[in-house]
Amino acid sequence: MLRPYIPILFLGILGAALAVVSVLGGGFIGPKRYNRAKLDAYECGIEPTEQAVSAARFPVKFYLTAMLFIVFDIEIIFLYPWAVAFGRLGLFGLVEMVAFLATVFVAYAYVWRRGGLDWN
Repeated sequence: MLRPYIPILFLGILGAALAVVSVLGGGFIGPKRYNRAKLDAYECGIEPTEQAVSAARFPVKFYLTAMLFIVFDIEIIFLYPWAVAFGRLGLFGLVEMVAFLATVFVAYAYVWRRGGLDWN
């Protein structure tokens, strides 16, 4: 019964072994020439400077917006398989998708209410 899955299991084990051998082999075989420049923090070619204690916090608004986009984009992708199989799912599929969309809408309303979509 599990015989058709043996090649998939073998490929998974082979891939994991290749990844482990590559990571460990690079550590053993690679050159180890450390100097101050290599151990220093790299910030896009700009010399890192010490931040004052009273420095303003870094705004993360753009990162939050990007994360929200990714979350809602992934949730909306679930609509495509449902739309393809809509005829075969019947009423059960419709009820399940309405429940799914309700949870997406509740999350969207929460983010909107908290000001997560404001750019100012």
